[in-house]
Amino acid sequence: MTPDRTTMPPHGMPPAGNPHLTAALNLAAAGVPALPLRAGKLPFGNCRACAKNTCGGRPNMKRAGTCRCPAVCHAWAAATTDPNVITSPAWATAWRQAAAVAYHPGGAGVTVVDLDDAAAIEWARATLPVTRTVATTRGEHWIYQGTMQSVNAVRPGVDIKSLMSYARWLGPGMGATAALPAVVRALALKEPRPAHKAPQALTAPMRGQNGVCPHRTPTYLDRGIAMAVHRITDASRAVHATVYRTFLAVLSTHGRCGCLTDTHVNRLFTAAQTKGESVRHCTDAWTNARTALGL
Repeated sequence: MTPDRTTMPPHGMPPAGNPHLTAALNLAAAGVPALPLRAGKLPFGNCRACAKNTCGGRPNMKRAGTCRCPAVCHAWAAATTDPNVITSPAWATAWRQAAAVAYHPGGAGVTVVDLDDAAAIEWARATLPVTRTVATTRGEHWIYQGTMQSVNAVRPGVDIKSLMSYARWLGPGMGATAALPAVVRALALKEPRPAHKAPQALTAPMRGQNGVCPHRTPTYLDRGIAMAVHRITDASRAVHATVYRTFLAVLSTHGRCGCLTDTHVNRLFTAAQTKGESVRHCTDAWTNARTALGL
């Protein structure tokens, strides 16, 4: 029988160091990619090249362990099963400051349905198949075998954590791990919604030159936005990377002249959401593109 990869391996004598490091090494030995978390359940910004998510969320990576950063990466992409990385000097300070341990569910081949309160738990018990359950501070993690897109706020108090996400390690939990059911996958297939409001900081900082586009005519801007939407819509892979690069291209051309309006930005956000991006990912990509251009 294949062992449950979400179950901690037998302990034995722990290695020297703090309990978070011990837990991470045990997870790695079980094939579960682990990483340290600082206070507030936040990852460490290990790699300066992508600290504070300036890389756009490491869009080129499909799984943990494929990061091309010059140092240990950040967030879910830092998760690893390599004990040499976990115990490396690059992580020494992180483990000394760590407040908890997290893991990459997608890298472990599982999906976590994060239930944040009693109402969400009640909904899950009435709707979802019984599976391995882990108690959290305010709710429960329901763990299923299989991976899928990670999506936040699929319903009140419910997040899905799997690919390109991390979850706090709170122990192996109770019960057998069931196969990922269609009802959970369906939670991620919501009707695309328009970005009702562009991030609040988008409008004022981009005003300039009396709000007139100096490049050519309004038609030039409209054509550029249409081409950007088409580029996002046509993306068959690396959608996250395509969205970030497209936002970067639009801002590099029109970000300083003040011609972009909320309507233009909403068209871009809507196209990205239609391809499966969340509003948070769109906002991060837009903010990161502005930061990269010094806007």
